[in-house]
Amino acid sequence: MRNIMVIASKEFKSYLASPMAYIVTAIFLLLTGVFFATSSATYLETSIRGFLGTSSIVLLLLSAVLTMRLMAEERKIGTIELLLTAPVRDSEIILGKFLGSLSILSVMIALTFYYPLLLMLFGDPDMGPIGSGYLGLFLLGSTCLAVGLFASSLTSNQIVSAVVAGGILFVLWFIGIAADYLPEAIAKVIGFFSLSNYFPDFMRGIIDTRGIVYYLSITVLFIFLAIRSVENSRWS
Repeated sequence: MRNIMVIASKEFKSYLASPMAYIVTAIFLLLTGVFFATSSATYLETSIRGFLGTSSIVLLLLSAVLTMRLMAEERKIGTIELLLTAPVRDSEIILGKFLGSLSILSVMIALTFYYPLLLMLFGDPDMGPIGSGYLGLFLLGSTCLAVGLFASSLTSNQIVSAVVAGGILFVLWFIGIAADYLPEAIAKVIGFFSLSNYFPDFMRGIIDTRGIVYYLSITVLFIFLAIRSVENSRWS
């Protein structure tokens, strides 16, 4: 556990030392702020549904950018060999880097708490959907980071990593929409694997354990795949 936290701390500090984290955070806050301010749900329902509905798509894009350097940069500058020969397990490397990126995501989401605070100052919002919405956003974000970390472990090119991660995430997101045009039996099966299938429930204030299990399962799956990718690098 100590090795994981050391790596996570190093990754978090490296984010803060580079302009990437600040640029991504600024873009996230700018876009979500526009969505919050222009959504009719903000004024008519005193809710953050407008912010949540669009920020989920923004997360798909920005998560790929946040994670593209995690392993790809190690391969590019040759420090991957040092990591692989250090007295740390492959799982500790991946988990440490994942937690480092998750820390940045948590900061980004925490900065948007300003939106529900505004609603509380000027209205009487229902805090249930707000709380569940933020839970869903965090779970979705952690899943996106795991996918991005896996993509970064496959290549030494950060742009390729971002494109691969974005492709995987958009396929997982939009297969739920595509399923609407398929026969009902097939649509239910395909929809089960869609990232977009469970998020609307969180926005409505419904904390469905199936959604929690789904997001956690996909996160664990891609973290496992990233570990396997690093293991293959060790022996290749």
